[in-house]
Amino acid sequence: MSTAAAQDFDGQRARLVAEVDATYAATRLETGFAAMSPPVRAALGKVERHRFVPARQQSLAYRNRPLPIGSGQTISQPYIVALSTDLVLPQAGQRVLEIGTGSGYQAAVLAEIVSTVYSVELLPALGKEAAQRLQSLGYANVEVRIGDGYQGWPEHAPFDAIVVTAAAPKVPEALVEQLKPGGRMVIPVGAAGGAQELLLLTKRADGGIERRSVLPVRFVPLVPGK
Repeated sequence: MSTAAAQDFDGQRARLVAEVDATYAATRLETGFAAMSPPVRAALGKVERHRFVPARQQSLAYRNRPLPIGSGQTISQPYIVALSTDLVLPQAGQRVLEIGTGSGYQAAVLAEIVSTVYSVELLPALGKEAAQRLQSLGYANVEVRIGDGYQGWPEHAPFDAIVVTAAAPKVPEALVEQLKPGGRMVIPVGAAGGAQELLLLTKRADGGIERRSVLPVRFVPLVPGK
């Protein structure tokens, strides 16, 4: 890539960060966030989204919208990636589970903030490609597993936070069980192609769950393994 092209991506990424902050301001009453937190803003400004989309989509990489990445899957809208990250209140030293690796973009944003990201992807080709991409970009603190996202990753549980990037018809109980007391999970819930809502779940010390509907959303479905 030429220096001029790289500089153009840098400028586009800076404009994207400003646009996402403007979207935060417009949705502050629903989400409770008037702007991105400093760690999430820094992560969104650093992670090179054009490296997580197919070559034919690179000119669109810094638009605030989802993009197809093949296999019927998408890379999520940057605003939703940032908001999902902010909603789980990520901190240095935490271990986070991601369900639905996709291209690896959400995992990379999380990995800029937390200690370790464990990411589960159902589709082998997509998961292997994402793992190679993340490794090549220096994200040594992300582990990718090919498997059924509904089952989580029990060997590494419990997790400080869980981020789900595809819509389930209901919250998988296995994921609730793998969340630490005090931990937070963000998950889109609803029918594929129908009404969906982004839910924030917080696990109380007694194991009970508090739920809050954040926004209406539209995600690809979370498909169970066979």
